[in-house]
Amino acid sequence: MTKDNTPKTPVYLDYQATTPLDPRVFKAMEPYFTEFFANPHSVEHSPGRAVAAAVEEAREQVAALIGADPREVIFTSGATEANNLAIKGAARFLRRHKGLDHIVTLATEHKCVLESVRALEREGFRATYLPVLPSGLVDMDKLALALESKTALVCVMAVNNETGVIQPLARIGALCRARGVLFHSDAAQAAGRIALDMEAMQIDLLSLSSHKIYGPKGMGALYVRRRPRVRLEPLFDGGGQERGLRSGTLPAPLCIGFGEACRIAGEERESDNARVSALRARLLDGLRARVEGVTVNGEWDQRIAGNLNLRFAGVNAQSLIAAVPDLAFSTGSACSSAEVEPSYVLGALGLDEAQSRQSMRLALGRFTSEVDVDFAVATLSDAVRALRAQKRQGAAE
Repeated sequence: MTKDNTPKTPVYLDYQATTPLDPRVFKAMEPYFTEFFANPHSVEHSPGRAVAAAVEEAREQVAALIGADPREVIFTSGATEANNLAIKGAARFLRRHKGLDHIVTLATEHKCVLESVRALEREGFRATYLPVLPSGLVDMDKLALALESKTALVCVMAVNNETGVIQPLARIGALCRARGVLFHSDAAQAAGRIALDMEAMQIDLLSLSSHKIYGPKGMGALYVRRRPRVRLEPLFDGGGQERGLRSGTLPAPLCIGFGEACRIAGEERESDNARVSALRARLLDGLRARVEGVTVNGEWDQRIAGNLNLRFAGVNAQSLIAAVPDLAFSTGSACSSAEVEPSYVLGALGLDEAQSRQSMRLALGRFTSEVDVDFAVATLSDAVRALRAQKRQGAAE
């Protein structure tokens, strides 16, 4: 913040894309880049054993955040790798050993989940992509009807990366367990923001990302249930590290940073959520007080505290972003061939192309301040009014 009580710009409102590294996380990591540099798999000597012990402590911290046994946590390079390993690994194993060849997922899943399922379709698997309710929530009746005798896996993300909508994980887990189907959830947007418990929710596979919870980039994890045991085929071969599921030398500093981020998230989740929820209410109330035609996309009462996916009637989101260089936020649209496409997630909620192109995702987090929010309200409101005036003038000419 500057001396005149204005925020340092650009004001960052894209916490669902990534989070800044928490200084406490950096402090925990730093010695393992320099002084404690040994290979954590070199347990024949004391420097290697010391790093290995620190990595295992980090594994315990990750496990504690999701109510798991540390032996069920496999470190990966991020949630994308974890999703690929969970989906492809489980599906291939179950087809090879049990003849199961059907996968069920939602149309609103993250791209890496959808593309993993499509890759399996090219291998001969069958897939069902379920629509969601206008709220963005899963239709439990349609999910139940989609399960069949050869269904191997159900993939439903815990929290949507665009709308912030929280899915009913425990209900999905209970349904899958009753039908003998594995349940995988991408929890990159959920960990540290909602309570997660693998046993209570009956989740078999869960993907995590470090940089979504104020940890280092290039780090993640996959939870793999031990009892009843979930078996996977690894994606690549090597020295057999991480229970033989993810070979390769672990990046010890990143593991340790991820563990510390999980520890902090577990301790501060409730206080973080309360503060961020109040800031989000301040942001939405401020915008609605200054401009008309503000609509929130997705279920309001079932979303993470920091998410505000909304649209301003008649205002193109890309034009708005260009008009406010002192704010950093996103549309949630996917970019393909250098062309910004309307969000497939919002389309699945029933928004037409024009409404999708008007939509944006404002995501607040641990380091967002009231000054940041007030600046965003004033900046966005002024820009929306200006863009609407330009549009009216253009129509009149």
